[in-house]
Amino acid sequence: MLFQVGGQGSRPTFFEMAAAQQLPASLRAALTYSLGVFALRRPFLHRLLDYEHESFALLMLVLETHSLRTTDASFAESLYGLRRRPANVALNIHASTLSPDSDNPPPNSPLQRRQKVLSVVFLVVLPYLKSKLHSIYNREREARLQATLWGDDQNEGFDATLSFEEDSPLSRATLDSDSNASLRERLRKRLQKIVGFCYPWLHATTEGLQFAYQLLYLLDATGYYSLALHALGIQVCRATGQEMMDTSSRISKIRSRERERLRGPQWLKTLQGALLSCMYTVLDYAQTGLIAAVFFFKMMEWWYQSAEERMSAPTVYPPPPPPPPPKVAKEGIPLPSDRTICPLCSQKRANPSVVTVSGFVFCYACIFKYITQYKRCPVTLMPATVEQIRRLFHDV
Repeated sequence: MLFQVGGQGSRPTFFEMAAAQQLPASLRAALTYSLGVFALRRPFLHRLLDYEHESFALLMLVLETHSLRTTDASFAESLYGLRRRPANVALNIHASTLSPDSDNPPPNSPLQRRQKVLSVVFLVVLPYLKSKLHSIYNREREARLQATLWGDDQNEGFDATLSFEEDSPLSRATLDSDSNASLRERLRKRLQKIVGFCYPWLHATTEGLQFAYQLLYLLDATGYYSLALHALGIQVCRATGQEMMDTSSRISKIRSRERERLRGPQWLKTLQGALLSCMYTVLDYAQTGLIAAVFFFKMMEWWYQSAEERMSAPTVYPPPPPPPPPKVAKEGIPLPSDRTICPLCSQKRANPSVVTVSGFVFCYACIFKYITQYKRCPVTLMPATVEQIRRLFHDV
Protein backbone atom coordinates (compact mmCIF):
# COMPACT_ATOMS: atom_id res chain seq x y z
CA MET A 1 0.00 0.00 0.00
CA LEU A 2 1.57 3.26 -1.16
CA PHE A 3 -1.23 5.78 -0.56
CA GLN A 4 -3.84 6.16 2.14
CA VAL A 5 -6.61 8.73 1.84
CA GLY A 6 -8.47 9.86 4.93
CA GLY A 7 -11.92 8.62 5.83
CA GLN A 8 -13.82 6.67 8.49
CA GLY A 9 -15.29 3.20 8.29
CA SER A 10 -14.62 0.45 5.80
CA ARG A 11 -16.33 2.21 2.88
CA PRO A 12 -13.77 4.01 0.66
CA THR A 13 -14.34 7.63 -0.19
CA PHE A 14 -15.26 8.74 -3.68
CA PHE A 15 -11.81 10.22 -4.19
CA GLU A 16 -10.09 6.94 -3.30
CA MET A 17 -12.17 5.05 -5.85
CA ALA A 18 -11.70 7.73 -8.51
CA ALA A 19 -7.93 7.75 -7.99
CA ALA A 20 -7.78 3.96 -8.21
CA GLN A 21 -9.84 3.98 -11.40
CA GLN A 22 -7.74 6.65 -13.11
CA LEU A 23 -4.38 5.10 -12.22
CA PRO A 24 -4.19 2.52 -15.08
CA ALA A 25 -4.97 5.16 -17.73
CA SER A 26 -2.34 7.52 -16.28
CA LEU A 27 0.17 4.68 -16.07
CA ARG A 28 -0.46 3.71 -19.69
CA ALA A 29 0.03 7.29 -20.90
CA ALA A 30 3.28 7.59 -18.95
CA LEU A 31 4.62 4.25 -20.21
CA THR A 32 3.71 5.07 -23.82
CA TYR A 33 5.43 8.43 -23.58
CA SER A 34 8.50 6.88 -21.96
CA LEU A 35 8.77 4.19 -24.65
CA GLY A 36 8.39 6.87 -27.32
CA VAL A 37 11.33 8.79 -25.88
CA PHE A 38 13.50 5.66 -25.54
CA ALA A 39 12.56 4.59 -29.08
CA LEU A 40 14.33 7.67 -30.44
CA ARG A 41 17.63 6.01 -29.49
CA ARG A 42 16.57 2.36 -29.63
CA PRO A 43 14.51 1.89 -32.82
CA PHE A 44 13.57 -1.71 -31.93
CA LEU A 45 11.24 -0.30 -29.25
CA HIS A 46 9.00 0.94 -32.04
CA ARG A 47 7.68 -2.62 -32.29
CA LEU A 48 6.23 -2.27 -28.81
CA LEU A 49 4.64 1.01 -29.82
CA ASP A 50 3.15 -0.65 -32.92
CA TYR A 51 1.46 -3.14 -30.58
CA GLU A 52 0.73 -0.64 -27.82
CA HIS A 53 -2.69 -2.06 -26.91
CA GLU A 54 -1.47 -5.66 -26.77
CA SER A 55 1.69 -4.83 -24.79
CA PHE A 56 -0.15 -2.86 -22.13
CA ALA A 57 -2.92 -5.46 -21.91
CA LEU A 58 -0.32 -8.21 -21.35
CA LEU A 59 1.41 -6.16 -18.65
CA MET A 60 -1.87 -5.44 -16.88
CA LEU A 61 -2.90 -9.09 -17.20
CA VAL A 62 0.19 -10.15 -15.23
CA LEU A 63 -0.22 -7.40 -12.62
CA GLU A 64 -3.96 -7.80 -12.15
CA THR A 65 -3.79 -11.59 -11.95
CA HIS A 66 -1.04 -11.48 -9.33
CA SER A 67 -2.79 -8.78 -7.34
CA LEU A 68 -6.17 -10.54 -7.32
CA ARG A 69 -4.54 -13.83 -6.42
CA THR A 70 -2.60 -12.49 -3.46
CA THR A 71 -4.55 -9.49 -2.15
CA ASP A 72 -8.13 -9.87 -3.49
CA ALA A 73 -7.80 -6.42 -5.07
CA SER A 74 -6.89 -4.93 -8.40
CA PHE A 75 -3.46 -3.49 -9.08
CA ALA A 76 -4.62 0.08 -8.48
CA GLU A 77 -6.84 -0.75 -5.51
CA SER A 78 -4.03 -2.51 -3.66
CA LEU A 79 -1.93 0.67 -3.89
CA TYR A 80 -4.61 2.51 -1.91
CA GLY A 81 -5.11 -0.24 0.69
CA LEU A 82 -8.47 -1.43 -0.71
CA ARG A 83 -9.85 -4.96 -0.95
CA ARG A 84 -12.64 -6.56 -2.97
CA ARG A 85 -15.30 -8.46 -1.06
CA PRO A 86 -18.58 -10.19 -2.01
CA ALA A 87 -21.49 -7.82 -1.55
CA ASN A 88 -23.03 -9.60 1.45
CA VAL A 89 -19.66 -9.82 3.24
CA ALA A 90 -18.96 -6.15 2.52
CA LEU A 91 -22.30 -5.16 4.05
CA ASN A 92 -21.50 -7.15 7.21
CA ILE A 93 -18.08 -5.53 7.46
CA HIS A 94 -19.61 -2.08 7.06
CA ALA A 95 -22.23 -2.82 9.73
CA SER A 96 -19.64 -4.14 12.18
CA THR A 97 -17.47 -1.05 11.77
CA LEU A 98 -20.48 1.21 12.37
CA SER A 99 -21.37 -0.56 15.64
CA PRO A 100 -18.37 -0.22 17.99
CA ASP A 101 -20.15 -2.18 20.77
CA SER A 102 -20.20 -5.35 18.70
CA ASP A 103 -17.80 -8.04 19.99
CA ASN A 104 -17.90 -10.14 16.81
CA PRO A 105 -15.01 -9.53 14.45
CA PRO A 106 -15.91 -8.58 10.88
CA PRO A 107 -16.06 -11.56 8.53
CA ASN A 108 -13.18 -12.06 6.15
CA SER A 109 -14.32 -13.98 3.08
CA PRO A 110 -12.04 -14.01 0.03
CA LEU A 111 -13.31 -13.71 -3.51
CA GLN A 112 -14.46 -16.81 -5.32
CA ARG A 113 -12.46 -18.10 -8.26
CA ARG A 114 -15.25 -17.13 -10.66
CA GLN A 115 -15.27 -13.57 -9.32
CA LYS A 116 -11.50 -13.29 -9.72
CA VAL A 117 -11.63 -14.54 -13.33
CA LEU A 118 -14.47 -12.16 -14.20
CA SER A 119 -12.63 -9.32 -12.45
CA VAL A 120 -9.66 -9.93 -14.75
CA VAL A 121 -12.03 -9.86 -17.72
CA PHE A 122 -13.52 -6.52 -16.65
CA LEU A 123 -10.12 -5.06 -15.71
CA VAL A 124 -8.05 -6.21 -18.71
CA VAL A 125 -10.03 -7.76 -21.56
CA LEU A 126 -12.87 -5.24 -21.84
CA PRO A 127 -10.55 -2.16 -21.64
CA TYR A 128 -8.37 -3.78 -24.33
CA LEU A 129 -11.36 -4.31 -26.63
CA LYS A 130 -12.56 -0.78 -25.99
CA SER A 131 -9.15 0.68 -26.87
CA LYS A 132 -9.07 -1.35 -30.10
CA LEU A 133 -12.57 -0.18 -31.04
CA HIS A 134 -11.54 3.39 -30.26
CA SER A 135 -8.53 3.15 -32.60
CA ILE A 136 -10.70 1.63 -35.38
CA TYR A 137 -13.24 4.41 -34.90
CA ASN A 138 -10.53 7.06 -35.16
CA ARG A 139 -9.25 5.56 -38.43
CA GLU A 140 -12.77 5.41 -39.84
CA ARG A 141 -13.41 9.02 -38.84
CA GLU A 142 -10.18 10.16 -40.52
CA ALA A 143 -11.10 8.19 -43.66
CA ARG A 144 -14.53 9.85 -43.77
CA LEU A 145 -12.95 13.26 -43.31
CA GLN A 146 -10.49 12.65 -46.15
CA ALA A 147 -13.29 11.39 -48.38
CA THR A 148 -15.28 14.52 -47.60
CA LEU A 149 -12.35 16.80 -48.40
CA TRP A 150 -10.80 15.03 -51.40
CA GLY A 151 -13.61 12.82 -52.68
CA ASP A 152 -13.50 9.09 -53.33
CA ASP A 153 -11.35 9.17 -56.43
CA GLN A 154 -9.00 6.48 -55.19
CA ASN A 155 -11.79 3.89 -54.95
CA GLU A 156 -13.02 4.80 -58.43
CA GLY A 157 -9.52 4.39 -59.82
CA PHE A 158 -9.23 1.01 -58.11
CA ASP A 159 -12.51 -0.20 -59.63
CA ALA A 160 -11.44 1.01 -63.08
CA THR A 161 -8.13 -0.79 -62.77
CA LEU A 162 -9.89 -3.96 -61.68
CA SER A 163 -12.25 -3.86 -64.66
CA PHE A 164 -9.33 -3.29 -66.99
CA GLU A 165 -7.49 -6.26 -65.52
CA GLU A 166 -10.54 -8.47 -66.05
CA ASP A 167 -10.51 -7.59 -69.76
CA SER A 168 -6.75 -8.15 -70.10
CA PRO A 169 -5.40 -11.67 -70.71
CA LEU A 170 -4.16 -12.42 -67.18
CA SER A 171 -3.98 -15.81 -65.54
CA ARG A 172 -6.87 -17.19 -63.48
CA ALA A 173 -4.72 -17.35 -60.32
CA THR A 174 -3.95 -13.65 -60.49
CA LEU A 175 -7.63 -12.79 -60.90
CA ASP A 176 -8.59 -15.01 -57.97
CA SER A 177 -5.96 -13.47 -55.70
CA ASP A 178 -7.07 -9.99 -56.70
CA SER A 179 -10.72 -10.83 -56.07
CA ASN A 180 -9.87 -12.31 -52.64
CA ALA A 181 -7.85 -9.22 -51.73
CA SER A 182 -10.67 -6.96 -52.84
CA LEU A 183 -13.16 -9.06 -50.85
CA ARG A 184 -11.05 -8.77 -47.70
CA GLU A 185 -10.69 -5.06 -48.28
CA ARG A 186 -14.47 -4.65 -48.64
CA LEU A 187 -15.07 -6.68 -45.49
CA ARG A 188 -12.54 -4.60 -43.58
CA LYS A 189 -14.16 -1.36 -44.74
CA ARG A 190 -17.61 -2.72 -43.89
CA LEU A 191 -16.40 -3.60 -40.38
CA GLN A 192 -14.88 -0.15 -39.94
CA LYS A 193 -18.15 1.47 -40.99
CA ILE A 194 -20.11 -0.67 -38.52
CA VAL A 195 -17.70 0.23 -35.72
CA GLY A 196 -17.79 3.88 -36.75
CA PHE A 197 -21.58 3.87 -36.47
CA CYS A 198 -21.98 1.79 -33.29
CA TYR A 199 -18.97 2.88 -31.21
CA PRO A 200 -20.20 6.43 -30.36
CA TRP A 201 -23.47 5.01 -29.01
CA LEU A 202 -21.64 2.28 -27.10
CA HIS A 203 -19.15 4.77 -25.67
CA ALA A 204 -21.90 7.21 -24.68
CA THR A 205 -23.88 4.42 -22.98
CA THR A 206 -20.93 3.11 -20.95
CA GLU A 207 -19.81 6.58 -19.95
CA GLY A 208 -23.36 7.54 -18.97
CA LEU A 209 -23.76 4.44 -16.80
CA GLN A 210 -20.36 5.05 -15.24
CA PHE A 211 -21.31 8.63 -14.43
CA ALA A 212 -24.63 7.51 -12.94
CA TYR A 213 -22.97 4.93 -10.68
CA GLN A 214 -20.32 7.41 -9.58
CA LEU A 215 -22.96 10.02 -8.76
CA LEU A 216 -25.00 7.51 -6.76
CA TYR A 217 -21.86 6.35 -4.95
CA LEU A 218 -20.96 9.94 -4.13
CA LEU A 219 -24.47 10.51 -2.71
CA ASP A 220 -24.17 7.27 -0.70
CA ALA A 221 -27.15 5.82 -2.56
CA THR A 222 -25.34 2.63 -3.60
CA GLY A 223 -22.34 0.64 -2.48
CA TYR A 224 -21.19 -0.12 -6.04
CA TYR A 225 -18.82 2.33 -7.66
CA SER A 226 -19.27 0.95 -11.21
CA LEU A 227 -21.52 -1.25 -13.28
CA ALA A 228 -18.82 -3.94 -13.45
CA LEU A 229 -18.69 -4.26 -9.65
CA HIS A 230 -22.49 -4.42 -9.52
CA ALA A 231 -22.58 -7.12 -12.19
CA LEU A 232 -19.99 -9.17 -10.30
CA GLY A 233 -21.66 -8.67 -6.92
CA ILE A 234 -18.46 -7.17 -5.49
CA GLN A 235 -17.96 -4.16 -3.26
CA VAL A 236 -14.66 -2.47 -2.43
CA CYS A 237 -13.72 -2.04 1.24
CA ARG A 238 -10.76 -0.71 3.15
CA ALA A 239 -8.28 -3.33 4.28
CA THR A 240 -7.78 -3.68 8.02
CA GLY A 241 -4.51 -4.39 9.76
CA GLN A 242 -5.55 -8.00 10.38
CA GLU A 243 -6.29 -8.43 6.68
CA MET A 244 -2.83 -7.12 5.83
CA MET A 245 -1.27 -9.74 8.12
CA ASP A 246 -3.55 -12.48 6.74
CA THR A 247 -2.55 -11.50 3.20
CA SER A 248 1.14 -11.80 4.02
CA SER A 249 0.68 -15.23 5.59
CA ARG A 250 -1.47 -16.39 2.69
CA ILE A 251 1.18 -15.32 0.18
CA SER A 252 3.80 -17.24 2.16
CA LYS A 253 1.62 -20.38 2.17
CA ILE A 254 0.93 -20.15 -1.56
CA ARG A 255 4.62 -19.83 -2.36
CA SER A 256 5.55 -22.66 0.00
CA ARG A 257 3.09 -24.98 -1.75
CA GLU A 258 4.48 -23.95 -5.14
CA ARG A 259 8.01 -24.76 -4.00
CA GLU A 260 6.88 -28.14 -2.64
CA ARG A 261 5.38 -29.06 -6.02
CA LEU A 262 8.75 -28.80 -7.76
CA ARG A 263 9.82 -32.09 -9.34
CA GLY A 264 13.05 -33.37 -10.83
CA PRO A 265 16.72 -33.68 -9.88
CA GLN A 266 18.21 -31.49 -7.19
CA TRP A 267 19.92 -29.16 -9.66
CA LEU A 268 16.63 -28.70 -11.53
CA LYS A 269 14.80 -27.93 -8.28
CA THR A 270 17.49 -25.40 -7.39
CA LEU A 271 17.16 -23.72 -10.78
CA GLN A 272 13.36 -23.67 -10.58
CA GLY A 273 13.52 -22.29 -7.04
CA ALA A 274 15.85 -19.51 -8.14
CA LEU A 275 13.52 -18.63 -11.03
CA LEU A 276 10.54 -18.61 -8.67
CA SER A 277 12.40 -16.35 -6.24
CA CYS A 278 13.22 -13.92 -9.04
CA MET A 279 9.61 -13.95 -10.23
CA TYR A 280 8.32 -13.37 -6.69
CA THR A 281 10.72 -10.47 -6.21
CA VAL A 282 9.68 -8.85 -9.50
CA LEU A 283 5.98 -9.24 -8.70
CA ASP A 284 6.39 -7.97 -5.12
CA TYR A 285 8.13 -4.80 -6.22
CA ALA A 286 6.28 -4.36 -9.53
CA GLN A 287 3.81 -1.88 -8.08
CA THR A 288 6.22 0.41 -6.29
CA GLY A 289 8.97 -0.07 -8.88
CA LEU A 290 6.73 0.73 -11.84
CA ILE A 291 5.27 3.85 -10.26
CA ALA A 292 8.68 5.02 -8.99
CA ALA A 293 10.31 4.43 -12.40
CA VAL A 294 7.67 6.50 -14.19
CA PHE A 295 7.97 9.35 -11.69
CA PHE A 296 11.78 9.22 -11.86
CA PHE A 297 11.73 9.29 -15.66
CA LYS A 298 9.36 12.26 -15.73
CA MET A 299 11.53 14.11 -13.22
CA MET A 300 14.70 13.48 -15.27
CA GLU A 301 12.89 14.52 -18.42
CA TRP A 302 11.79 17.77 -16.78
CA TRP A 303 15.31 18.36 -15.48
CA TYR A 304 17.04 17.89 -18.85
CA GLN A 305 14.31 19.72 -20.72
CA SER A 306 14.79 22.74 -18.46
CA ALA A 307 18.56 22.61 -19.04
CA GLU A 308 18.10 22.37 -22.80
CA GLU A 309 15.68 25.28 -22.77
CA ARG A 310 18.20 27.36 -20.86
CA MET A 311 20.99 26.43 -23.29
CA SER A 312 18.87 26.97 -26.40
CA ALA A 313 17.37 30.25 -25.20
CA PRO A 314 18.51 33.20 -27.35
CA THR A 315 21.10 35.44 -25.74
CA VAL A 316 19.80 38.95 -25.18
CA TYR A 317 22.48 41.50 -25.99
CA PRO A 318 22.28 45.23 -25.15
CA PRO A 319 21.37 47.49 -28.07
CA PRO A 320 24.40 48.81 -29.99
CA PRO A 321 25.36 52.44 -29.49
CA PRO A 322 24.23 54.92 -32.16
CA PRO A 323 26.77 55.68 -34.91
CA PRO A 324 28.75 58.90 -34.62
CA PRO A 325 27.34 61.93 -36.47
CA PRO A 326 28.77 62.53 -39.95
CA LYS A 327 31.49 65.12 -40.31
CA VAL A 328 30.66 68.49 -41.78
CA ALA A 329 32.57 69.11 -45.03
CA LYS A 330 34.79 72.15 -45.22
CA GLU A 331 33.06 73.34 -48.41
CA GLY A 332 29.63 72.44 -47.01
CA ILE A 333 27.06 74.75 -45.50
CA PRO A 334 27.79 75.38 -41.79
CA LEU A 335 25.25 74.28 -39.21
CA PRO A 336 23.44 76.98 -37.20
CA SER A 337 23.69 76.95 -33.43
CA ASP A 338 19.89 76.70 -33.13
CA ARG A 339 18.80 73.23 -34.17
CA THR A 340 15.33 74.43 -35.17
CA ILE A 341 16.81 76.61 -37.93
CA CYS A 342 17.17 75.27 -41.48
CA PRO A 343 20.85 75.48 -42.61
CA LEU A 344 19.79 76.46 -46.15
CA CYS A 345 17.32 79.31 -45.58
CA SER A 346 18.40 80.23 -42.01
CA GLN A 347 14.71 80.32 -41.04
CA LYS A 348 12.66 78.12 -38.70
CA ARG A 349 12.13 74.81 -40.42
CA ALA A 350 8.83 74.26 -42.27
CA ASN A 351 7.85 70.68 -43.10
CA PRO A 352 11.09 69.28 -41.64
CA SER A 353 12.66 66.56 -43.73
CA VAL A 354 15.79 64.50 -43.26
CA VAL A 355 18.38 63.35 -45.77
CA THR A 356 18.94 59.66 -45.03
CA VAL A 357 22.60 59.60 -46.17
CA SER A 358 23.64 62.18 -43.55
CA GLY A 359 20.80 62.54 -41.02
CA PHE A 360 20.60 66.34 -41.11
CA VAL A 361 17.19 68.04 -41.18
CA PHE A 362 16.11 70.86 -43.49
CA CYS A 363 12.96 72.43 -44.79
CA TYR A 364 11.37 70.14 -47.33
CA ALA A 365 11.21 72.80 -50.08
CA CYS A 366 14.83 73.88 -49.46
CA ILE A 367 16.38 70.40 -49.45
CA PHE A 368 14.28 69.21 -52.42
CA LYS A 369 15.40 72.13 -54.54
CA TYR A 370 19.05 71.75 -53.46
CA ILE A 371 19.30 68.00 -54.06
CA THR A 372 17.50 68.32 -57.41
CA GLN A 373 20.15 70.82 -58.53
CA TYR A 374 23.37 69.50 -56.90
CA LYS A 375 22.63 65.76 -56.22
CA ARG A 376 24.31 65.88 -52.80
CA CYS A 377 23.80 66.73 -49.13
CA PRO A 378 24.47 70.44 -48.51
CA VAL A 379 26.30 69.82 -45.20
CA THR A 380 28.41 66.69 -45.81
CA LEU A 381 28.50 66.91 -49.65
CA MET A 382 27.67 63.17 -49.75
CA PRO A 383 25.85 62.06 -52.94
CA ALA A 384 22.06 62.00 -52.48
CA THR A 385 18.85 61.84 -54.50
CA VAL A 386 15.35 63.10 -53.89
CA GLU A 387 14.27 59.48 -53.12
CA GLN A 388 16.45 59.69 -49.99
CA ILE A 389 14.45 62.54 -48.48
CA ARG A 390 12.14 61.51 -45.66
CA ARG A 391 9.47 63.70 -44.05
CA LEU A 392 9.60 64.08 -40.23
CA PHE A 393 6.24 64.45 -38.51
CA HIS A 394 7.60 65.16 -35.01
CA ASP A 395 10.26 67.86 -35.05
CA VAL A 396 12.57 68.09 -32.05
